[in-house]
Amino acid sequence: MRVKTGVDVLAGGGAHPWLSGGARIGLVTNPTGITADFISTVDVCAGLADARLTALYACEHGLTGELQAGIPFADSEHPRYGIPVYSLYGTHKKPLPFMLADVDTVLFDIQDVGVRYYTYASTLFRMMEACGEAGKQLLVLDRPNPLGGIEVEGGVLKQGYESFVGAWTTSIRTGMTIGELALLVNAEHPEPCSLQVLAMEGWRRRMTFAETGLPWMMPSPNMPTVDTVRAYAGTCLFEGTNVSEGRGTTRPFEWIGAPWINGEQLAEAMQSHGLQGVHFHPMYMTPAFSKHAGKLCGGVRIFVTDEKQFRSVETGLLLLHEIAAGYAEQFEWLEPPRKGSRYFIDLLTGSVEVREVIGDPDRLFRLMQVWREQEQIWRERRRPFLIYD
Repeated sequence: MRVKTGVDVLAGGGAHPWLSGGARIGLVTNPTGITADFISTVDVCAGLADARLTALYACEHGLTGELQAGIPFADSEHPRYGIPVYSLYGTHKKPLPFMLADVDTVLFDIQDVGVRYYTYASTLFRMMEACGEAGKQLLVLDRPNPLGGIEVEGGVLKQGYESFVGAWTTSIRTGMTIGELALLVNAEHPEPCSLQVLAMEGWRRRMTFAETGLPWMMPSPNMPTVDTVRAYAGTCLFEGTNVSEGRGTTRPFEWIGAPWINGEQLAEAMQSHGLQGVHFHPMYMTPAFSKHAGKLCGGVRIFVTDEKQFRSVETGLLLLHEIAAGYAEQFEWLEPPRKGSRYFIDLLTGSVEVREVIGDPDRLFRLMQVWREQEQIWRERRRPFLIYD
């Protein structure tokens, strides 16, 4: 049986009291907002009999998903429906009151990847805040966590390190659907909004994404496959360094490299750790854009051989360590963008600890053990908000 996402339930005639009686609805979505039969959530909402679609909201990468990471964009108008498309990745990342004036209920339908760094959850949390302040309702159309709903991994973000790549004090791999995560954040927020989740039908926590039977629509330009998602939770850490995380290649986040890395030596060093569920293979690539564009780079390709055993965050930490220790003269953390701001690696990892211990194996392994202890605390913290078995 194919899993039905929240929008599949809605498109199949599922009723909700917030979407009746001529309700005005806004929709936060992107190309991943589709039914199992490839109908856009925009079209589903525009076709609702008892509700009227009055506004759209676009997060990072844009409503049509073509923009590269970090590129801001302005408000626009939908070409077919003639309704405003408000940018939540431009001058403002949180909706202003006028952006919500013509809606009663906001719907959210975007495929998340189950990793704290990914900015779509941050957009959702800011929309929740705005809806709470404006007295609007928010309905999350739930979707699977492509990494499953069992495993969690990574340290919990420390207070004071919140940012758009870490908007709440969660672990790195949350092990929650976007709807479950919204329920947790809303319950912990000092000023919650009126929030409900239109749950999926048929999804189980142990499911791989392939087992859902759903189409994989890339949620961003450098997240082309579920294989990418599996590596991303660990290799996104390289965004805080001068090492390429694979942007500009055909294997973003599955390949890590730089002009000064010897791929064979790095692969051998990583294999020596005996990590479960993963193989490292030397591979040389020339990024077409982003870091080291046009330069031949040595590095490693990450092959996930058993996704249930693979621990992506710990893999990323050890890969960072091997490169930082083996290429100390070349390796660099990207400097804070302005005086007084934080290193990007600190925002990604949720504290200064990773930057301080990388290169020192004893301190790194102690930190990894602390993170495993934090994972257990996170498992218990999330438990009351889990919708699915």
